[in-house]
Amino acid sequence: MLPTPDLSHLKSEDYRHVYEPAEDTFILLDALEEDAETLRELRPAVCVEIGSGSGCVTTFAGKILGASSSLYLTTDINPRACATTKATGCQNTVPIEPILASLVGPLRARLKHAVDLLLFNPPYVPTDAEEADAAQDDAGIAGAWAGGQDGMAITDVVLDQVENLLSPRGRFYLVAVKQNDIQGICGRMLTQHGLRGEVALQRRAGREHLYVLRFHRERPDRT
Repeated sequence: MLPTPDLSHLKSEDYRHVYEPAEDTFILLDALEEDAETLRELRPAVCVEIGSGSGCVTTFAGKILGASSSLYLTTDINPRACATTKATGCQNTVPIEPILASLVGPLRARLKHAVDLLLFNPPYVPTDAEEADAAQDDAGIAGAWAGGQDGMAITDVVLDQVENLLSPRGRFYLVAVKQNDIQGICGRMLTQHGLRGEVALQRRAGREHLYVLRFHRERPDRT
């Protein structure tokens, strides 16, 4: 069993500005660990995490795959999160390149069909649209949880970009909650983008029913 990345360099002041790893983080770590052998066989050259927060998830992926085996890129709209992600990678000897950006905006053209491992723990908490928009505009910690109507406002944008990013063998891991309509997400990704989805892991966490969904191309040779 792989240990959770060392976050001892982060203090309470950091967590006032950056999302602190919680149950949604840990279920994603557990799903990656369950798939560790398959991911190592995949030998990802490019790994991208959208909304890296503390950097815990990409650091964990780096521990599974090897610090020097992949290019580890992350994005976040929060400058403090980018700095924290870099620091967490350094603390755990995983070289991470954080990019201050909304979702994958500046990477879409350069990484077309090049991402072997794509990770996203989105802001999935249902809120009104104005609250979600304000959180994104503010580029602070609220952007890590305010998800708009059905908690899908930000996720919907990313789902339409995944096929363009994934390599022929690429995998996409998405954290979701029951209210996000798990079957609907998987059906949409298959019919609209040719990406087959399945539940990699699920569990109850207090009032939330958390899922990690795993997507890959229905036809691996598709480019």
